[in-house]
Amino acid sequence: METTNKFKTDFKYYKQKCPLPDFSKVLDFSNIKEETGLKRLHADISGKFVERDNEEAFVAGLMIPPSEWVMYEVLDKPGLLFIKNPFNAIGQRYWIYRCLRDYTRRPNRLNIDAHHILNKSNEWWDSCQGDDEHSKSLNRKLRWATMGYHHNWDTKVYSEDMKDQFPTDLADLSRYVGRIIGFQDDFSAEAAIVNFYHFDSTLSGHTDHSEMNMTAPLFSFSFGQTAIFLLGGPSLDVAPTAMYIKSGDIVIMSGHSRKCYHGIPKIVPSKEAPWNMDNISPLADCNFHSRTSEENEEFSPNPPCKRSRVESSVQSEIIQNLSCEKFWKPFCRYIEHSRINMNVRQVLFKGDKALDNKGT
Repeated sequence: METTNKFKTDFKYYKQKCPLPDFSKVLDFSNIKEETGLKRLHADISGKFVERDNEEAFVAGLMIPPSEWVMYEVLDKPGLLFIKNPFNAIGQRYWIYRCLRDYTRRPNRLNIDAHHILNKSNEWWDSCQGDDEHSKSLNRKLRWATMGYHHNWDTKVYSEDMKDQFPTDLADLSRYVGRIIGFQDDFSAEAAIVNFYHFDSTLSGHTDHSEMNMTAPLFSFSFGQTAIFLLGGPSLDVAPTAMYIKSGDIVIMSGHSRKCYHGIPKIVPSKEAPWNMDNISPLADCNFHSRTSEENEEFSPNPPCKRSRVESSVQSEIIQNLSCEKFWKPFCRYIEHSRINMNVRQVLFKGDKALDNKGT
């Protein structure tokens, strides 16, 4: 007997434009009236939570205290963990900035590389800043960027021949969130796919099964406009659960849910803009290079990060600049109509240093 593809049926329903789907059954973690079907989780901390090092202190400074995090597990999707936006406004801006300007730079790989749209001397974000039609078109053509172990979309196999350095800050963020949720230090960020969505974008139902280590959790960080996220079961005949993923929300697929079908049939406008800093006075002067360290402290958000423990002057400069509305404007212009998702995976088993294969 032919099985019914319930995932595809629901995907098509939420994707439709005319008539619009009924969103009343979409799980909204920002408006939980009854926790039926959900298990409230609490940060895995004893007493005062202490960051392990300066790098972890930096990413922690971009977020609210772990004791204030709102976290759930979806009971009928065991291992599916949800963290309601724990980022402060500067934290939202920082990761949006990193995804658009830095994570799209070489040697990271982009979907547009195969079309030779950019010259080797040009970077995508810089090339998008013009007002001409080419810049606007280039802005919308970017769909994904890969980092660390680069996913081979043809063979679905990772290779040591397709590997570059993984961003330290994103690895620190994943480890920090993992510790709070209870994974201790067992997670190692080794590969990431950054997806870029617009209002007409979708992500077809699929499973992530290219990693050698399928027991490690998968971390998903979202910023910008809201996604309708579907999570089904290990086969397509399992009806999926629909849920809103909003800016700053974190989804962790672990355990049973790690091997489940999932996808995004629709992007909808966000009702909020948590990257805005309405409580911080606009800065008249964005040139922080000309200020002394004492003067710079005067312009720090409240505070954007634990500056006394941040060793990287580059990160400190980014934070300072992101509190300037003039500097932030092009990034804001992008995120007001788009969604960014950082999908972080562990490829190797704990203790392994490299893959056995060469991608053949």
